Amino acid sequence: MEVRAKKALGQHFLTDQKVARAIVDALEIPGQAGNDGNDRTARAAGNDGGCGNPVLPADAKHPFPVLEVGPGMGVLTQYLMQRDDIDLKLVEIDTESVEYLLEHFQGMQGRLMEADFLTLKLEKIFPEEFAVIGNFPYNISSQIFFKVLDHKDRVPEVVGMVQKEVAERIAEKPGTKTYGILSVLLQAWYDIEYLFTVGSGCFAPPPKVESAVIRLTRNSRKDLGCDEALFKTVVKTAFGQRRKMMRNPLKPLAKAKADREGWTAEQLSAFLAQPVFSQRPEQLSVEDFVALTNLLA
Repeated sequence: MEVRAKKALGQHFLTDQKVARAIVDALEIPGQAGNDGNDRTARAAGNDGGCGNPVLPADAKHPFPVLEVGPGMGVLTQYLMQRDDIDLKLVEIDTESVEYLLEHFQGMQGRLMEADFLTLKLEKIFPEEFAVIGNFPYNISSQIFFKVLDHKDRVPEVVGMVQKEVAERIAEKPGTKTYGILSVLLQAWYDIEYLFTVGSGCFAPPPKVESAVIRLTRNSRKDLGCDEALFKTVVKTAFGQRRKMMRNPLKPLAKAKADREGWTAEQLSAFLAQPVFSQRPEQLSVEDFVALTNLLA
C-alpha cells in the first residue's frame, strides 16, 4: 500500500535516502559515552555519505528514549531503528500512515502511537528525559516547538526538518527581520544549529518552498532570572507590533505596573521614556528581554 499525502496534515514525504540518513545522523544522544558530535554534524552536512550505526562502548548508558513525530512511511524510522543507542517511540496522526508502518516495519507494536502529538500527555509516556526527531509538518511546526518548550527540562535535544523560513527564524540572531518570538523563546533555553538546507525535489509531493534541518540542544540555563510567564508575555506582546518602538505594544504592561505601584501619569511617562522602550523588539537579545521583564515586573 502507499500513503496519500494529505494537504490538511501538511504532509510532504521525504524521498531522498541520503537526506534521511543525514537527519538521523544529526541526532546526538545526550550523555552517551563515545559519541562524536562533530563527526555526526559533518555527516549531516553532507560531508560523509555513510549512515553510521553507533556501537556503544562498555560504559555507555541504556538506550536513550527518542520520540519520532510524524513518521509517515518511515523514511527516518528505517534508520532510527538501526541505532542501538536509542529506544524509539513514534507518534502519527494519519491512520493510513499507521497502517503502512505496522505492515512494513517489524516491532512497531508498543512503539507506535496513533495520536496527535500536540495533545499527547508526554509526561505519562516519558517520565524522564527524551529527545525529539522528525520531518515536522509545515502547518504545525511552530506549535511543535512551543510544546517542546513546555517540556524543556526533559527534552535535551530536538532534530527537526521544517520550512526553511521557520528554521532561519529560530536560528536567527537579534537585529534581523526574521528574528522573532520563536527565536527568543527557544534561544532562551536551547543552543540552535542550522544544519543544512533540503531542496523541494527531495519530497513527494514537492513543496513550494525549501526546507531545512535544525538541531536544538538544551543549554545550561536553569532559570531565566525573571518571571517566566511574564517573560513569554513580554516577548509575544512586543513582537505583536514588531515595526513599532516597544513603548507602544508594551504600554498596557507598563500601565499595569504603574497601577500596582501607585504611580502618577508623569511617573509612567518617565518610565516609558527609558531607552529600551525606544527600541524595536528585533533589536533585543534574550538577556535584554530578561532585563525588560524584570523592569516591568
